[in-house]
Parts: sequence; C-alpha cells; structure tokens
Amino acid sequence: MGFSQKPEKLFNGKDLKGWKIHGTEKWYVSKGELICESGPDKQYGYLATDKEFKDFELTLMFKQESNGNSGVFFHSQIEGIVINGWQAEVAPINLHSGGIYESYGRGWLIQPTADKEKVLIENDWNEMKVMVKGNTVTTWLNGTEMITLTDEKIGSSSGKIALQIHDGGGVKVRWKNIRIKTL
Repeated sequence: MGFSQKPEKLFNGKDLKGWKIHGTEKWYVSKGELICESGPDKQYGYLATDKEFKDFELTLMFKQESNGNSGVFFHSQIEGIVINGWQAEVAPINLHSGGIYESYGRGWLIQPTADKEKVLIENDWNEMKVMVKGNTVTTWLNGTEMITLTDEKIGSSSGKIALQIHDGGGVKVRWKNIRIKTL
C-alpha cells in the first residue's frame, strides 16, 4: 500500500492566503465562498496558488452566476495575465465543462461527449474533480467522468493551480471547498 496524503485545503474560506491575483478582475471572499467577478477592464483574470503541483487530485465546488465562463488551470505558469498551461473548462451548459483546453498552444485537446454536457447543473453548485497522474488527466463533474486524456506534454510539466475569469465582462462565479491531495 502506497502512502496517501489526506486532502489539503487550498482555500481557507476566510481570505486569499496562499493565492495570488493576476489581472484587474475582482477576487474576494464572502460567507466562506471565493467569488470572482469581472472588473472594469473586462479582461482575463487569474487567481493562482503560490505552490506548484505535479500529480494531484483536486476537488472543488463552483456555481456560475452570470455568463459563468471560467476554468481550473493546472501545470500553469503565469506572467501578468498570460497563462501557459491546461484548463479544465468551467462554462455554461453545452460549452464543454470538464473538457481540457491548452492555452496559447494546441487549443481544445478533448471535449466531453454531447450526452455528458447535461451533467452540469445550471444556477446551482457543481462539484468538479481533476486528477493528474503522470501523462493522464481525468475530470469528473458531479460524479460523472467527463474525459480521460493521455498527453506526454502534460506529464512532462508541473505548475500552479489557477482559477480563471473569462474576458468580456459580466462574468461571476462562486467557488468553495477547494481541496488538493498530492499523489
């Protein structure tokens, strides 16, 4: 039996300790929830962990309020608001939540099949799990496996976890129960 670490809270429910804001969009904590909203510049924004991770299992809850286009980045590096890495999509229904998108690279690597798009619960809390182990990434949404992808480029890197707010303005997403277990 291998050593298994218990999950560690990445978000303490009180403040942004352990995270860094990239960009001018708004990130704040209210009633134990992490909230991101478009700011005056209506640009991309990121909230990234101070720590880097390679093999892990990340679980979190999200609730999309308006537009809701966001994402959970992993193995990422950020300079200003330019991010390099991979994103587990968080988006309105039928826009591929749980799919994997490579920013400033190959674009969509895999999207969930059409029948899985309906797993997303609109206007309510959803649970996402992202597991990265070696070259393999698997995502789950509300307990349903959305995708499994094997990619050597992912396996050969590591980096920060980052939450995204999409550009264009009018975006608001709530997050909570963000936990990570190193594998």
